[in-house]
Amino acid sequence: MEQYVGLDVSLKLTAICIVDRTGKIQREGVVRSDPEAIAAFI
Repeated sequence: MEQYVGLDVSLKLTAICIVDRTGKIQREGVVRSDPEAIAAFI
């Protein structure tokens, strides 16, 4: 399945939205702006 990830990054928090190829939201949330936290969410 093809998916796209959008990130809205600030110093403390990163909002993440994952959508499929049709634009349907698969998952969204907010995590700490830390590479490990972002990778774990994705």
